[in-house]
Amino acid sequence: MRIVRFTDGGGQVQTVRDLGDGNADLLQGEMFSTSNPLRPTGKRVPIGKPLAPITPVNIFCIGLNYREHAKEGGNPIPEAPVVFMKPTTALAAPGQVVKIPHACPVPEVDYECELAVVLGREARNVSEADALKYVYGYTAANDVSARRWQKNNGTQWVRGKGFDTFCPLGPALVTAGPGADEIADPQTLALKTVLNGQVMQSHTTADMIFSVAQIIAFLSQDTTLLPGTVILTGTPQGVGVARKPPVFLKAGDEVVIEVEKIGRLVNRVEQA
Repeated sequence: MRIVRFTDGGGQVQTVRDLGDGNADLLQGEMFSTSNPLRPTGKRVPIGKPLAPITPVNIFCIGLNYREHAKEGGNPIPEAPVVFMKPTTALAAPGQVVKIPHACPVPEVDYECELAVVLGREARNVSEADALKYVYGYTAANDVSARRWQKNNGTQWVRGKGFDTFCPLGPALVTAGPGADEIADPQTLALKTVLNGQVMQSHTTADMIFSVAQIIAFLSQDTTLLPGTVILTGTPQGVGVARKPPVFLKAGDEVVIEVEKIGRLVNRVEQA
């Protein structure tokens, strides 16, 4: 099921099943409930102003998780997942403006296309074999990054990647499973970044160093992961900072993140 959220003309938040034609089937129930799960009502409604498909309770992120991306930065292959977090205030919706912070007076803001995982069950000490059973669905993410801040005073990834609007998510949350719309295997998806019409990143999740299942198992070690936890799983090669000369985001840019089966996450860039 392709789940989207939006605000309607009355300012109410609606959760719906996207029908793919600008309309949707209104859903009732609760996203992570087993006793009252989301289910279609059959009531057709027009899609209004987009929201991120999930309001995360936490946002975990994995760095250097693609072999080719590690190689382009001259970094060794990590022996364990590299973990950092974004504050939930970094969340941005499809179509929302990504703002270059006043704290970034020189060009440094970069794009990163990523597959985002949404957990639907509380997970703690989960095995790799069982990890995907805890996944509710998947969406697309842009791990927007201020590179100078990221590298200040050693490595300040949370600071450099945690400014407001630095975590666009969407356009849809595609549920996990074997159905036609669902994603059964997260390690077979194509993803790309298109900046002002030019393809900057294009690769597949098969190049992940640590699979989605391995990441969930690692993060859940003696740590409770709540329903609604979002996990960004890393970016492939082609980031702006690694290009010669570097390519950084500027006011007026349009960034499109595409993930197979999920769709296009589009955001424009403005100066804060």
